Amino acid sequence: MTAPIRLSLGDTVEMRKDHPCGGRLFRIERLGSDVRITCVKCGRDVTMPRVKLEKQIRKIIKDDVSS
Repeated sequence: MTAPIRLSLGDTVEMRKDHPCGGRLFRIERLGSDVRITCVKCGRDVTMPRVKLEKQIRKIIKDDVSS
């Protein structure tokens, strides 16, 4: 069993498969056992299990906002 990938709200992730609109970048809106992501290109949101999301991620682009 592997450790979960460290994700934060506001991070942008590049997925392995394209969204039907053609975009691959998604912004993380909600974290938990289910994760809600929003397509950067069209704004549509998708909720999926965290395990499935972690398998689909190609690259994580961290949020540049420092708090």
